[in-house]
Amino acid sequence: MFGKKPELKEGTYVFSVKKNGNFNDFIFAAVTGVDGKKVGITGVIVNPVGLKNKLEQGKTGERSREILENPTPDNVVLALVYRVEHENYSGVLDLDSDKCDLIPPKVFEMLDGWIRESLPEFINTVLSLPAGNERDEAKRVLRQRMDTLVDKNLKRTLYSICRSLKILN
Repeated sequence: MFGKKPELKEGTYVFSVKKNGNFNDFIFAAVTGVDGKKVGITGVIVNPVGLKNKLEQGKTGERSREILENPTPDNVVLALVYRVEHENYSGVLDLDSDKCDLIPPKVFEMLDGWIRESLPEFINTVLSLPAGNERDEAKRVLRQRMDTLVDKNLKRTLYSICRSLKILN
């Protein structure tokens, strides 16, 4: 009646983390193979350097620390409003020791699109500039970028984040 519960198999999408210093980088990827407790994945690994820097400077609160120490598919978008470094990632997760959360295809596409469209850089530019002409121009560029997005979920999420950050008024 409600459909089958998703299972870990080739082609499903997962979210994982990898320790990087005191905090975690996060990975969203497609499963390329399953062999017992080992899962091959290919996707993107993201280092939220901007949020790490803000935390080190004392400009963020405990919520930011929680995101960096325990990232989840639900809270990582909050780390994606600051500068990030990312690269393609292929690896093997051990289900006995590594985090491996199944994520819906729409969530994967939104996270992947967010990174591949360089949205953290656009948002971070607006947030880092003082009020004035440069910031207004950065807002215009961000708005223009939003208008060119094809993925409706990505566009909706970006508008929501921009509204909550009060950068679209």
